[in-house]
Amino acid sequence: MISKERLEILEKIKKFEKEGNFDTDVENDPPSKVLLPDEIDYLRKSLKNKIARFFISRFAEKGMDNLFAANQIIIKDVIGAENINKVKGSAFVTSNHFHIFENIAIYKTFQKYSTKKKDFYRIIREGNYTAPPKGFDKFFKHCNTLPLSSSPSTMKKFFEALDVITKKDSFILIYPEQYMWWNYKKPRPFKDGAFKFACKFNTPIIPCFITMEDSKEHVDGDGLPVQEYTIHIMEPIYPDKTLSVKEASEKMKKINFEMCKNVYEKTYGIPLSYKD
Repeated sequence: MISKERLEILEKIKKFEKEGNFDTDVENDPPSKVLLPDEIDYLRKSLKNKIARFFISRFAEKGMDNLFAANQIIIKDVIGAENINKVKGSAFVTSNHFHIFENIAIYKTFQKYSTKKKDFYRIIREGNYTAPPKGFDKFFKHCNTLPLSSSPSTMKKFFEALDVITKKDSFILIYPEQYMWWNYKKPRPFKDGAFKFACKFNTPIIPCFITMEDSKEHVDGDGLPVQEYTIHIMEPIYPDKTLSVKEASEKMKKINFEMCKNVYEKTYGIPLSYKD
């Protein structure tokens, strides 16, 4: 039986798309509180957080492998894997955001094809840290997540952590679309954040876009077909140092979106339109 709640969310997505309202969360997320500076150790420096990160990350790896084994995550193909290794140091990784598991597909792909071992971080929304979905609390708190915050003091710590992370060999996943829209196939208008971060820390972006098709054999927990993913990894985009941060980030955003639009149109054989 298909989940009534999921069907309602899919109808909400259709409605918001026609209205051009891409800035609204469609999920029925619980209320969350402000993440304060003393509630987050971004770099997991304390002994307690180091130990938690070590054991919970390994537990999470087993959980991810189980999702693949149960065909709840299916990677049908990876196109452009060679682009992962064109960046020598750190990189922000952008992707479309349409499922709670799609970040795992990106993570496992980068883990498999990167010729150099790099830490993998995920920038997440505030509520996923302060009021995480049931069963994901330890993952969101300890598995290299970087929660945003509505507190300026916490964001200061966030940027200090990013400064350290981008100076090492790291991949940092960030969603320029911001909100998750369940199994939504189209690229949505991008927010500025990912590209401002890239310019601020002089770090390239590796753009990804996931296309999908219904599995003919497997259904998810909501009774809907599991989506079989094709992960498209595109040429890295570098900040233009001759421009201001504002101009350079806008340039990166436009290039990234155009790449995703081209993949969408080529894969599905239709022009991108939000009116159908």
